[in-house]
Amino acid sequence: MCGIVGYVGPREVVPLLIAGLRRLEYRGYDSAGVAVVHDAGLERQRAEGKLDRLVEKLAQQPLAGRYGVAHTRWATHGKPIEKNAHPVTDSRGRIAVIHNGIIENFLAIKRRLQAEGWTFATDTDTEVIANLVSKYFEEAGGDLAAAVRRAVPEFEGMYACALVAAGSAEDEVVAVRQGTPLVLGAGEGEQFLASDPAALLAWTRDVAFLENGDVARLRRAGITIWNRAGELVERPVTRLDWDPIQVEKGGYKHFMAKEIHEQPQAVRDTFAGRVDFETGEVAFDTLVLEPEFVGRLTRIQLLACGTSWHAAHVGKFLIEEIARIPVEVDYASEYRYRDPIADASVLAIGISQSGETIDTVQAMETAAERGARLVALSNVPGSQATRMSSGVLYTHAGPEIGVASTKAFTTQLAALYLLALYLRRQKGSPLAPEMLAGLAHLPQAIAEALALEPETDELARRFQQASDFLYLGRGIHYPIALEGALKLKEISYIHAEGYPAGEMKHGPIALIDDQMPVVALATGRRTFEKVKSNLQEVKARDGIVIAVTDRDPEELDGVADHVLRIPSVAEHLQPLVSVVPLQLLAYQIGVRRGADVDQPRNLAKSVTVE
Repeated sequence: MCGIVGYVGPREVVPLLIAGLRRLEYRGYDSAGVAVVHDAGLERQRAEGKLDRLVEKLAQQPLAGRYGVAHTRWATHGKPIEKNAHPVTDSRGRIAVIHNGIIENFLAIKRRLQAEGWTFATDTDTEVIANLVSKYFEEAGGDLAAAVRRAVPEFEGMYACALVAAGSAEDEVVAVRQGTPLVLGAGEGEQFLASDPAALLAWTRDVAFLENGDVARLRRAGITIWNRAGELVERPVTRLDWDPIQVEKGGYKHFMAKEIHEQPQAVRDTFAGRVDFETGEVAFDTLVLEPEFVGRLTRIQLLACGTSWHAAHVGKFLIEEIARIPVEVDYASEYRYRDPIADASVLAIGISQSGETIDTVQAMETAAERGARLVALSNVPGSQATRMSSGVLYTHAGPEIGVASTKAFTTQLAALYLLALYLRRQKGSPLAPEMLAGLAHLPQAIAEALALEPETDELARRFQQASDFLYLGRGIHYPIALEGALKLKEISYIHAEGYPAGEMKHGPIALIDDQMPVVALATGRRTFEKVKSNLQEVKARDGIVIAVTDRDPEELDGVADHVLRIPSVAEHLQPLVSVVPLQLLAYQIGVRRGADVDQPRNLAKSVTVE
């Protein structure tokens, strides 16, 4: 959701804050703002729309200060207009707050404060934070951290906030976290905070994640943290191995294009060091599932949202077929509302690129309350999902800036494949040589699929004006059909639907006509003939068939209008190759339609409010 940046230190504060926001635009682009403190007091500048609007205003009316906070907004309470943009100030003009999340009881607090004479100028829930903290700031004699610590117990909901105040005893930024992520960065004589570590990589790679209920005070000399009970605590520092260059576009027009092309390396990095091709063993340095525990498992529950949910469905195929353990896949947002069955015989795996997706974290908490053992599959060390789990299976995708997930998805598939192999070994079954051999060729196969870019661009040119797409797949490729449809919807705003190919005749076939492009995944041996038969049904109704296949294109003569030939790899790994042309097609259609492919409307990268 919203992007948060804060800084205290010797650098020029406004350029640093804007640079941090650049790396957080994917979290919100309804408005942006910055607030700084200098000798004369507190000043801010805000602008409706994307960050460039704010930059233009700052060029005309510069700000300068010793420390400050900045924000890019994805609107929840209040329309996305300038008066509702953050930072929000109190009615006395001495406290500025930036906020990601929702204060559920804001109305009750607002009415109470209004009765005491405090006024409100926005439609946001955030303003109650500013006014309540300002009230306690007076009573605390100008101690901002004490004021925040006093106010926090009165808030209900999930939120991450950063505040600055004119009149503080020292240069300081105060932060609080409850539910939504907040990361601190440590430097020499300077301190940083952000809602995503990617925003800090240009200045520090030593980060600490706040826990729920934590209040942190950032001063030049260091960071002080109090827990919910008011006790001084330390949070572990994680050193990120991400290269700051990875968050730049690197010559590509969009982050999404860059991240699509990074997939061969990202997938290689995900299995590198975890597979011994000589001995046939798979091992993880942050995950140990004892053979006795694996032998007692009655089922595995995969908890995820969006693209990660599609990865989970591929994971179900992989784990059930390779390790022979029953798997359930749940929408994390629904899991805790259905009184799920979980106990000590269940392994619950939360899948989240950021490790902070609130629905996934809450579903994991629900599973743990019922006795299940937790594992996180995530890309971000130290994130909430990883901290609450007994083991972590990290992907090594590096920062993913584009809102529509690409390399995070394929690295999740690679990690789930490794997990399936690992579980099989922990059950005492050997790994056939071909199970590992396919991994060695996989990055090259993905690279070869990327070479289809001219062909997918030609398809994008021909079908950019289509109003609907249908994506079909069978077996392990049904989730890839879902993912292909989701990418097209996210990036181009064209309606698209993914469906099991065999179910087409139970409804979607009624939509097919000579204007309907149908994208079909027709690969391998197990389901190829069945999919081909389904495509004959499409052609009988004049549908336009775009086939993604690793077979000889001649085998699809008469049933496919366009064929995208991809390399053939082991069946369980084929989805990592098959999804690539679907990503390219969605991206290229979105670009041709003039859509903002890195920051699609109404979407945010990390959904950290329910």
